[in-house]
Amino acid sequence: MIQAQLRNPLSYRSTPTSAEHNAPRFRLRPRQIAMLSIGLIFILVKSYEGLSSFFLAHPQVMPALLGSSAAAGLTALGALGVLFARRISERTQDIMLGYGGGIMLAASVFSLIIPAMNQAQTLGYGKTAAVLLTATGIMLGGLFVLAINHLVPHQHFIAPNPEIHSARTSRIWMFVMAVTIHNFPEGLAIGVGFGGDEMGKAIALATGIGIQDIPEGLVVALALRTLGYSPWKSAGAGILSGLVEPIGGVLGALATGISATALPWALAGAGGAMLFVISHEVIPESHRQGHETQATLGLLAGFVTMMLLDTLLG
Repeated sequence: MIQAQLRNPLSYRSTPTSAEHNAPRFRLRPRQIAMLSIGLIFILVKSYEGLSSFFLAHPQVMPALLGSSAAAGLTALGALGVLFARRISERTQDIMLGYGGGIMLAASVFSLIIPAMNQAQTLGYGKTAAVLLTATGIMLGGLFVLAINHLVPHQHFIAPNPEIHSARTSRIWMFVMAVTIHNFPEGLAIGVGFGGDEMGKAIALATGIGIQDIPEGLVVALALRTLGYSPWKSAGAGILSGLVEPIGGVLGALATGISATALPWALAGAGGAMLFVISHEVIPESHRQGHETQATLGLLAGFVTMMLLDTLLG
């Protein structure tokens, strides 16, 4: 018997153990599959009805979501650039950062702060009161971003040539978190812009922020690439850093829909948040490598670009 089994091992059949006998078998019967399918369809229909009702009740949210999602898409486009270029010179990076800072600076002034003062006057505030309201909103917006900076661990700059690989990894991901925090006020500004009465200015704002998101996504991806991450993982991290923008866009649009009096506050607050990011992150980073002149020229070019967009589209 044993010899026969050795000659033909396939003829041997092991006896199932008690554990195999007792192992649960998950098999869906046709009736269960049908019930699950009906339940899934019901959930999808109800979700669609709920979203339709929500967008009807808040008509400013849909364009804000589309605009901020487009900006996030351009962040992704920039991050995908790492698949074709492993690195770019530090001077070029600083020029691109300066250019993005210039766009943000002009956007905060022309598309957020000035409209906030105009909107306040439309609501009946005097000129002085409108200026004071806007100034207070700017300060509150800056303090809001400052609070996020203190509450969320992050790091604005990547320390050069760290000795320990794990420490370097931590620093790079903290840098990615800093860019994610940076992107939230941008999405907020887009949402607030679409919550206002000037659609042209909102489109110009979303366009300008989207343009400056392209080099931003590339810089994040290149930072991870220098660590040794694969191009696809580096691009993925850059893409993830921009996904917070649609969230900010929806929240910004909802803030403007609370009441008519909330709009100038929201516009001024978004402008202050962007001013804080420019001074606290963009300009220091673009000047850190000793290319202050080139970065400043890039900032001027970005400012002019956004000014033209606001004039042509607004």
